[in-house]
Amino acid sequence: MDVLYGNAASLTEPVFQELGKYRRDIFIEKLGWELALTNDLELDQFDRQDTIYVLARDENRQVIGCARLLPTTSPYLLGEIFPNLLNGLLPPSSTDVWELSRFAATGDAGHGSCSGPQHPSKLALEILNVAADYARRQGAKRLITVSPIGMERLLQKTGFHTHRAGPPILVAGHPTVACWIEIDG
Repeated sequence: MDVLYGNAASLTEPVFQELGKYRRDIFIEKLGWELALTNDLELDQFDRQDTIYVLARDENRQVIGCARLLPTTSPYLLGEIFPNLLNGLLPPSSTDVWELSRFAATGDAGHGSCSGPQHPSKLALEILNVAADYARRQGAKRLITVSPIGMERLLQKTGFHTHRAGPPILVAGHPTVACWIEIDG
């Protein structure tokens, strides 16, 4: 297994295509999110030149996990689509806050699943650690994410200090929160 990161220009075209297919399989087909497809890939307006992707691949080089990092100084998911999750506060727009989105880890038999009821998988932790390390090296002290309640519970078990930015709100029938992940130090 390997975990790599980069923007769309630094990832090879086949790797970027595999990432888009993995996101389609997880977020649209498995989770049932109503998202648009671009050339049969799950990509949206936040997949831009400055977007950083973290992806994990198994020994067969198949994508088994991912995360998307966006600086909050440019448009991002929470700020543009879900600002109501911030309980009336303005969405962050700072070099020391980056957004983590499209986070998933399905793994393989050796790594477990991110969606386990008790603990995040080693794979999910590795992806989160690589994402946090990248953001930290760019000057970030915190990540912010839009998360279903179940993912919030898993994030709380990662060893990172996490806390809500506002109360849960129903999004497509699911309780959803904005969640801070502290990464400084």
